[in-house]
Amino acid sequence: LRMDADERQFLLTAAWIFARHGQRARARTLVEALCEANPRDGVPAAALADLLLADGDALGALRAIRMANFPPELDRVEAILETRALAAVGRRAEGVRRWARYLESKKGGARKWI
Repeated sequence: LRMDADERQFLLTAAWIFARHGQRARARTLVEALCEANPRDGVPAAALADLLLADGDALGALRAIRMANFPPELDRVEAILETRALAAVGRRAEGVRRWARYLESKKGGARKWI
């Protein structure tokens, strides 16, 4: 299935609206289609991972996250989703390390975290 950017954005927006109005199954169908069309796209992968976590499928969420390339503006989203998924599958220590790597990556040269 080939989609242009406007079609992809429309489906992603529709999925967001469905999810916000309690229709997660419909939202999931749309983001699964987007991920199937381009599994490397981090935007629908983030939406899919969030829906999968809400449905209790942390392993599926981890697969979606790790298959995708997230754009830099979604670094925090990727770290949060992966940390949550790791904790949900019983890999809490790995999740803590994942979150720590994200925090470390955002410090910059002289920045201090309190």
